[in-house]
Amino acid sequence: MADNKIKKVVLAYSGGLDTSIIIPWLKENYDNCEVIAVSGNVGQGTELDGLEEKAIATGASKLYIEDLNKEFVEEYVFPTLKAGAVYEGKYLLGTSFARPVIAKRIVEIAKAEGADAICHGCTGKGNDQVRFELAIKAYAPDMKIIAPWRTWEFKSREEEIAYAEAKNIPLKINRETNYSKDKNLWHLSHEGLDLENPANEPTYNKEGFLEMGVSPEQAPDKPEYVTLSFEKGVPVKLNGEETGSVEIIEKLNEIGGRNGIGITDIVENRLVGMKARGVYETPGGTILYAAHAKLEEICLDKDTLHYKMNLANAFADLVYNGKWYTPLREAMSAFVDSTQEYVTGEVKLKLYKGNIIDAGVTSPYSLYDEEIATFDEDEVYDQNDSAGFINLFGLPIKVRAKKGLIK
Repeated sequence: MADNKIKKVVLAYSGGLDTSIIIPWLKENYDNCEVIAVSGNVGQGTELDGLEEKAIATGASKLYIEDLNKEFVEEYVFPTLKAGAVYEGKYLLGTSFARPVIAKRIVEIAKAEGADAICHGCTGKGNDQVRFELAIKAYAPDMKIIAPWRTWEFKSREEEIAYAEAKNIPLKINRETNYSKDKNLWHLSHEGLDLENPANEPTYNKEGFLEMGVSPEQAPDKPEYVTLSFEKGVPVKLNGEETGSVEIIEKLNEIGGRNGIGITDIVENRLVGMKARGVYETPGGTILYAAHAKLEEICLDKDTLHYKMNLANAFADLVYNGKWYTPLREAMSAFVDSTQEYVTGEVKLKLYKGNIIDAGVTSPYSLYDEEIATFDEDEVYDQNDSAGFINLFGLPIKVRAKKGLIK
């Protein structure tokens, strides 16, 4: 396996089980090569604590911790939010759009360090291997990629834990709570253990399972109201106060979390062909999606709204499949930005035990005209016009009926 030409490897490093053991594994299998660890900070919080000490103690020559939060939110999260992209109707793409921004920065560091290869800890069954590697190909098409999960001797997380214990590598997990998790500013995912059987109800009320909030049962008995203001599809104010892009998600995570918002249990279709079950916590993101969709109801005309709904599915597929850095995604984003020109206004929502209830929406560009829509007497809509409209609209049906073609 050893490649003597590889002297320096840049590793996408999270400090979790996989990447913790990859550092000594790389040095054992690539002739004691230098390993430079890179952690992209996209809101993992305390998971980054003590990471540098751990990386160096396990054999890395250095660790870069790159603050990517603002770039992550403004260049990846918000474009996806504006598109209304949701994978298979439930997944708000928390892991999917975090990978491209991390991989792009890793490539930049690998080039600056003169690295011979980039390594990641993604499994051969997952989507993230595709997301990382497509991003690497976009910015370093000739860079060698090392993916240990596709070649090494370990066949399970149990064997990985045993290797870590043998190497005295400290882990924050154990065999009983060994869920595979991915956390960032936008969400937290849970996979593995009892969740692998879709017949099992997730242990939402078990201490330590949910990390970003509480279950709906544990949420307060009193509803909480939240008001969001948007400009051109981008959230800019929370409860009337101007709030930065990162901060607005952080605050909404707190608000949504304590009200049991944004917990999703999904069996999703992975890019590699299998179905996989996971539980996602996305409290702030779920609120933002609901508010943005409500504002679009009054700001977008019917044809644009309906066409954009179709595009949202295609956009979600691209993001899920790791094709962020593609001409099609860029073209879709350009279309989306055009639709958001007048998506400006304020949305009020009521949060109650996991539910998001519409509580009012206003916009200076609202296409809703109360005088036209009213059931009371008005002077702007002639109801007699509808008879001729229906005759023309229904003409194809009438012709088929007269030919005896209606079954």
